[in-house]
Formats: sequence, structure tokens, C-alpha cells
Amino acid sequence: MSKASAYARPVIYQLLVRTFGNIKSERRPGGTLAENGCGKFNDINNAALAAIRGMGFNHIWLTGVLEQASGTDYPGRPADPPEILKGLAGSPYAIRDYFDVCPDYAEEPENRIAEFCELLKRCRRHGLRAIIDFVPNHVARSYASDVRPELTFGESDRRDVFFDRDNHFYYLNESHPGGGPPLKLPNGLYPPETEFARVTGNNSVSWSPTINEWYETVKLNYGHDFTTGRRTSHLSGTGDLPRIWQTMDAIISYWQEMGVDGFRADMAHMVPMEFWSWLVKRARARDAGVLFIAEAYDGDPAKMTDADVIDELRKAGFNGAYEHSTYKILQGIYESGKWANDINSETFGGEHFHHCVRYIENHDEVRVANPRHWGGAGMDAGKPAAAVMLGMSRAVVMLHAGQEIGEPAIGAEGFSGDDGRTSIFDYTAMPEFQKWYNGGKCDGAKLSKEQKSLRKWYGDLLAVLNEPAFTAGDFYDLNHANKQNPAFGRVGSETCSGHWLYAFLRSDQTSGQSFLCLANFHPIQTLAEVRVIIPEDALDWLGKGAVISFEGKFGSRNKLNANAHELAVIGLAAGDLEPLGIRYYELSP
Repeated sequence: MSKASAYARPVIYQLLVRTFGNIKSERRPGGTLAENGCGKFNDINNAALAAIRGMGFNHIWLTGVLEQASGTDYPGRPADPPEILKGLAGSPYAIRDYFDVCPDYAEEPENRIAEFCELLKRCRRHGLRAIIDFVPNHVARSYASDVRPELTFGESDRRDVFFDRDNHFYYLNESHPGGGPPLKLPNGLYPPETEFARVTGNNSVSWSPTINEWYETVKLNYGHDFTTGRRTSHLSGTGDLPRIWQTMDAIISYWQEMGVDGFRADMAHMVPMEFWSWLVKRARARDAGVLFIAEAYDGDPAKMTDADVIDELRKAGFNGAYEHSTYKILQGIYESGKWANDINSETFGGEHFHHCVRYIENHDEVRVANPRHWGGAGMDAGKPAAAVMLGMSRAVVMLHAGQEIGEPAIGAEGFSGDDGRTSIFDYTAMPEFQKWYNGGKCDGAKLSKEQKSLRKWYGDLLAVLNEPAFTAGDFYDLNHANKQNPAFGRVGSETCSGHWLYAFLRSDQTSGQSFLCLANFHPIQTLAEVRVIIPEDALDWLGKGAVISFEGKFGSRNKLNANAHELAVIGLAAGDLEPLGIRYYELSP
């Protein structure tokens, strides 16, 4: 199978620096950095980067790099008060200085920028383009840049009004809910906001935000009063710009000059689309290849557009935004009674189908291998989910560190509790991933046979996804043609097909390459004697002739042959499909 390097697309490996290289085996929930350990920039060493690149990734998302509010004290940098922290380590999305990196990650904290720059150089030497977070919607309550103090937010704001176009923040008045001043946070009072208070990052206009809100952050103002609605057409990238626009551009420029290749924009839908169009254009003028991906959710009422936010971000210049709806359907097959048939025209329609970011895990979502999630099906539940989610479009592909070896995130870690996620708020580690990291050798020597097999499986998947049919081809859903096909994976007394089995085609007209993809989502049931009907319009689209060969390239190595006219009537006899099994067949005349 060729590497098809000419069709390369962003394939991203997400790692949280704090946990990636942390080898501390004895930890306590909510423990300090000294007690629980912390990964460093230097832990992302040549062995690690070579292994990541060798697995098929071409981008690395260095999560949590920017300096955040934290309970850890450093010379010249006092710890933040606990009232404005989530977890002792602090949230990577409560930024304290946009122009600095977290001192926790440096062997010599005073030289942290230099150590970060060395990491960027290592990434580039290994053929990996580095992405960092850009958190445009909110900052920590303690934000104060000592690198660029002249660009610190809020210094000349009018605090006597809720909204002013050139204010950096939104300020509460005594009539707002929550009992008036002082600001009352879930963990107590924050002295700097005794006589005034600012709106939280999640748009909570209250003097008493709750524990479930982003109380540790304050919302940034892009020149629009979000309480008046979503219409932001009065904003543009010309003329007299709101103050914050220029500051944000200076931040992006600063990191680009340092060697950062791209940005993952946090909660991008909460920021006006006009700003994004202006910012991305300016960043691309400095580096035409800079990557912009977005965390964005169209269903969030806080979005700053009435249109589909994923499409709007694409129009603004983003390479892709989170494809969350399909993710929730795949998870729902195990947890909420969804069917594979629910992956329908709504989830693969629209202009953004090939211009999104596809994932099964990220730091906000539960681990697939966690026994209390994904139906308790175990780490192999990610196989059919990934084969479908990552294989169905030309979109950006993303994996989360630990996913590839079945890290389960079991147990309470501090602020996060026992929620099935690897905490981003606490000093912690990934116990199963430590077996792969193996003290910095990054050779997987301590992994179980099953974990080694899973990592190889993901590497093989990424290899086949680098073929032209997947990087440049189009998509054809086959479930719609098989609902009344009794041989399409029915289980028990089901009278309609498509509960556990999903099938689709990918085909690239330029190269002539095509694949048939099958996935069995059932965790324990073999789907016996499966037949897949391929309708005549799909056969015309494929253009493969009267007899078609189906050669197993991933998940199976068997070879099948069928007459085209039979495929539309009785279907392809694909045989048995094991629990959580997948098949990728390459088609040829």
C-alpha cells in the first residue's frame, strides 16, 4: 500500500504536557507538584517524537502550554489564591499570561521559554508541526502579563458600565443577580473583585457564579454586547477596531515568530465570526500554512452566529472545527440507544463534512476504555468508532495521548473527581500510558499484549487513512440501502437493519481508488454471514466494471469477488464480522 504522501492532511496527536511525561507512580488526589509529579518540555524527547511521527502523525498539539493560573509558587511569580482555581495545578484554559508558558513544564523555570523553543525545534526535526492552544473567549481572573505588561487586559477599562466597545471585560452592576458586591465565588471571596466584578467566561452575569460555571475565568469583549443577541455585522476588520483585536493579533504573531505552526482555538463559537475572518487572514499573511482548528459546538446557545457555526468558522478560514454531532451518535450507540443508522444525512451533510476535526477522544471527553463509559465495552470500543469517525471524510484527524494504548482514567484525581477523564486541573499522570513511556524510552516495553496490539491497530488505521480514497475521495453511505436487508447484521428479533453495523464507500475519481468500509459496533455479538447491498447509483459512481474485486487491506486480508449486478440485488457476501470488528476492502475491476 502506498503512503500517498502527496495527499497528506493534518493528523494531530494531542498531548497534555503535564501528564505526558509524568513518571511518578505514587500520587494522591489533589496532591502538589512535588507529591504527584509533572511532565516537562524535555520529557517530550526525541524517542517520543520519533514514535509519534512513526505512527503516522504530522501535527502535535501541545496542550496547556500557555501560562495558567496555578496554586504553585515560583520566585517572582506567586501562587494564585485557591478561590480562583479549579484544581491545584489550575485549568490550562484560565490563562494568566498569553505571552508566557507554564513554569511547571521547565527544568529551569526561569528559562522556560528557551526550553519550549527547544521543544519546537525537536518537533520540527521529526517532521511534526506544533500546535498550541489559543483561548480567545476568556482569561484567568488574575490575568497580568509580565512579558508584555503594556498589553495586559483591563488596565484602562471603564468599570462603571456593563459594556463599552473598547473595554476588555464586561462589568456587573448592582442590579445584576447574585446579591450585589462583593463577588462571591464558590470557594470564597476574591479580594480584587470586592467592589466590582466581571462576567464569567461562560457568560454568567452574576455576583454569585456556581461551582458548575467557569467562575475562575472572565469573559473577553470583542466590541459586542453578547446580552443583546448574536448580530455582529457591525464589526469588521477595517477602520477603527476594538482594542482587543489588535492585542489578540499580537499574541498570535508572537507565537508564530517563535516557531508555532498552528492554533487550536478554545470555544471559538463564542467569539464574533468577523474577528476570526480578520485574525486568520492576518496570521496567514505571516505564514500561509498556519493551521487553525476550533473547538466549537453549533448547539451551544452562546454561539455568535445564527448560521451553522462550523460552516461559518470554515468560511472565516479555519481548517476545521470539532465534529461533535457524529461523536455523540457513536458514543450513543453504547450509552443511549442510538443506532448506526443515526449517522445520517444530518451528520454528514453540509459544507463542513470534509472541513472539520474528527476525534473519538480529547481532553474534554471521557476515555473510551473507562469501564463506566462507552457501555463498559473496553478499549476496543474505539476501533469501530474510529474506523467510522476518522474514515468517513477528508477532515482533520485527531487522537488523544493514551487513547492508542487504552488509558482508562480510573479513579479520582482531585478537582475532576472520578469522571472518566484524565484531569486537566490536577497534578496527575496516566498509569497505563506510563508503561508505554517507559521512563523516556517510549518503546512500549511494559505494555500488555493487548495494549501493544491496540497501538499497532491505530497506526495501521492511520496508514490506510493516508490513501487517496480517504484524503481526497468522496463518501457514500450504504446503510440507507440496507435497512430492509435481513442479512445486514441484524441481532435477535430486530426487524430493521443498521443497529450495530455501519457501511460506507470512499472513492477518489482522480486516482481511481475506492474502499468499502464495514464496522460492527456490537461489543459481544458476531454478525453472521453479513451481506452488503451496493445500489446501482453507487456502482455507477464507483465505475469499476462488471466484476469487482474486494481485497481486504485493514481488519482482514481475505479477497472477495462479485458481479456488479448481484451487488445491487443480493449484496456482497462479506462473511462473519466479529464483535467490535472492522473491515476496509479496496475495490478494483
